[in-house]
Amino acid sequence: MGKRKLVVIGNGMAGARAVEEVLARGGADMFDITMFGDERYGNYNRILLSNVLNGSQDPAEIVMNPLDWYAENGITLHSGAPVTDIDRAAKTVRSSAGVHVHYDYLLIATGSRAFIPPVEGMTGAGGKLRDGVFAFRTLDDCDGIIAHAKKSTQAAVIGGGLLGLEAARGLINHGCAVHVIHIGNHLMEQQLDGPAGNMLRASMEAMGVTVHLKKATTAVTHDGEKITGLAFKDGTTLDCDMVVVSAGIRPNAEIGLRAGLTVERAIVVDDKMRSVDDSTVYVVGECAQHRGRVYGLVAPLWDQAKVFAENITGRNRDAAYHGSKLATKLKVMGVEVAAMGITEPVEERDEVVQFTEPKRGTYKKLIVRDGRLVGGILMGDISKAAYLMQAFDRDTPLPEERLSLLFDIGAPAEKVTLDEMPDEAQVCNCNGVTKGAIGACVAGGMKSALAVMKATRGGMGCGSCKGLINELVEFYAGGEVEEDPSIHYYVPGVPLPTDELIDAIKINGLKSVSSVFKVLAGGKEDPGSKPGLAVLLSMIWKSEYEDERDAKFINDRMHGNIQKDGTFSVIPEMPGGVCTPDELKRIADVAVKYNVPLVKLTGGQRIDLVGVPRDDLPGVWRDLGMPAGHAWGKSYRTCKSCIGTDYCRFGLGDSMALATKIENRFRGIDSPGKLKLATAGCPRNCSEAYVKDIGAVAIGDGKWEIYIGGAAGAHIRKGDLLCVVGSHDEALSVMGRFIQYYRETAKWKERTYAYVERVGMAKLKSIVVDDSDGIGARLDRSLQESIDAYVDPWLERDAPATSHQFSSLIPVP
Repeated sequence: MGKRKLVVIGNGMAGARAVEEVLARGGADMFDITMFGDERYGNYNRILLSNVLNGSQDPAEIVMNPLDWYAENGITLHSGAPVTDIDRAAKTVRSSAGVHVHYDYLLIATGSRAFIPPVEGMTGAGGKLRDGVFAFRTLDDCDGIIAHAKKSTQAAVIGGGLLGLEAARGLINHGCAVHVIHIGNHLMEQQLDGPAGNMLRASMEAMGVTVHLKKATTAVTHDGEKITGLAFKDGTTLDCDMVVVSAGIRPNAEIGLRAGLTVERAIVVDDKMRSVDDSTVYVVGECAQHRGRVYGLVAPLWDQAKVFAENITGRNRDAAYHGSKLATKLKVMGVEVAAMGITEPVEERDEVVQFTEPKRGTYKKLIVRDGRLVGGILMGDISKAAYLMQAFDRDTPLPEERLSLLFDIGAPAEKVTLDEMPDEAQVCNCNGVTKGAIGACVAGGMKSALAVMKATRGGMGCGSCKGLINELVEFYAGGEVEEDPSIHYYVPGVPLPTDELIDAIKINGLKSVSSVFKVLAGGKEDPGSKPGLAVLLSMIWKSEYEDERDAKFINDRMHGNIQKDGTFSVIPEMPGGVCTPDELKRIADVAVKYNVPLVKLTGGQRIDLVGVPRDDLPGVWRDLGMPAGHAWGKSYRTCKSCIGTDYCRFGLGDSMALATKIENRFRGIDSPGKLKLATAGCPRNCSEAYVKDIGAVAIGDGKWEIYIGGAAGAHIRKGDLLCVVGSHDEALSVMGRFIQYYRETAKWKERTYAYVERVGMAKLKSIVVDDSDGIGARLDRSLQESIDAYVDPWLERDAPATSHQFSSLIPVP
């Protein structure tokens, strides 16, 4: 008997995955396979389109099956030629290119398309999207968006779901001011509840995205050629010259309708993924409706593809799809999220277990019914996601101590969780990688997480599963785990440790972030690495550094911390917590004049004017007439001080004078992590100098103990004693030398408490105090050059770095 003919309509993630499953079951010997695809490419991971848009991945990197793969597996691919007609009686399909192909079995995997709402002005002649309006669904869409964004100043994204937020992130990286327009009460209603959505909004706005909720778009305005803005149902408007629509998806089910198949929301199938009308026609993916449900996540797609392959190859004709419990891990704007089941309690017996810490962006909420997990949201800290998603999927009883569900208190030990996790448990939702696949990869000789991820594609999507993959590699490899060299890189986007990166930058004369990517990273830009490179380049080149503002966080561009409502906090410098009566009066006058909603004393002994609109920043700075307090970004922040010797009856050293000298010397110095300092006039430690990045404690006779690597935030650590000095000048010298060595050898975002433990106190004392490597004079000189190059950033009030730096550009409703 000859091979039967299998025709697959659709070359996206569902169609290609289904064919992979058929081949894995010996399907190459059973079928002649022909595939038709709308797009001209091989199969690619649509989930990673946001990475292409934001520049962190090239299109080639998200291709799952390149064109060569089809030929190597004996598959005939007609790309760029969608099927237009199915003749079920003759068992043939016809493509737009006029190709006729006979089938014995037909698989429809046409997926879905972007939903374009019927908004006035959205489309032009022939119903095509107007120039400047884009959907966000394909690689071609990405090309168009990127090209337009480079000449755009202000973009609007319609839709606050996952894809809309990722589109916003991508547009920011191309230099646009970005607004997200969402009709709902909070972002990502499908996965998050109100509090979680609001915390996500705060995270987005901290990155420079303006979010508009409960806004219904009624019109896209234009001048006949170019987009000029949006109009909303409430009568307000927004100026913009570009619109990206991400308002949901619609199944591509029309081909089934024309073929006489039953179509409701999508093409209706049975438990074997067959059309209910024709046993030779199968349907998988977003164009399939099973038991009344249409799934838009990839995990159900993988399950459907397996059931199809089991049945069509005869491996298991009892294989059936019974629906999926929806659970997913993803990363949104860099924020890790895990969501499963319902987001709100729906029955009186539903029990809610909840923890929230907005300041750190942590939100945990579980909904328990009859001792089983029926819904959950984890945001920020998803360390318990693997255990919870397993409990949700398997409907296992939960421990009575609910606290253990959110934190590692009485919860199952990590190894037990990995032991109990079934081999078929899905670890990577983006690419459908199971625990068993990772184990097989390790057994095959791959002993590092990076090698396993490259081989299985696990962790190469949103990245939220990388932690679990690391744990599984360690679990399977035992003591034979190989170290991933990337843990030593200064930033993940450039494959060099800090010292080698600095040498390469100097040798090649690279003075801008874009030039570093071009020369040292093969031209591939990593948005998450940009701020770190900006700090490093500023340290190396001082005034010669070429400042590309799109490489910096919004806080660094605005020289103040952005608040959740889009306003900023203004914190002027107060060395040692001291200011004059005149300065205090000016602060009060500014607060009154600009109607500042909150005046707050900070933990660093300064006064914070909270809630200053972007447009008012230059005026506030000008009227204050005080230097910037640098309460943002990765840099020297502040030096806290006790009252010292002038008034304190226990004082052994003039802590206020030393704090003032420290502030005047180190203000604004960029570093891999923020630097918080303190001086204490005696060991009673009123200013908490023992738990600062650098602390000086007076011990009498003019001597000061210098401590480094302390912390009193999310991590608690008493600093280690570096040395004892005999004067303020000696204290400044040894502090400066440590700061410069830290700047040159730490990884981006590595705080001193982690850095000191990694490098070791013996080495730090040897280099910083004893000058064992003979680099002390160079360290002193390099730091002094940075100090000499310092310019108060608030002086940009008179000479903005960009034309719209301090302009909101949006109408106020």
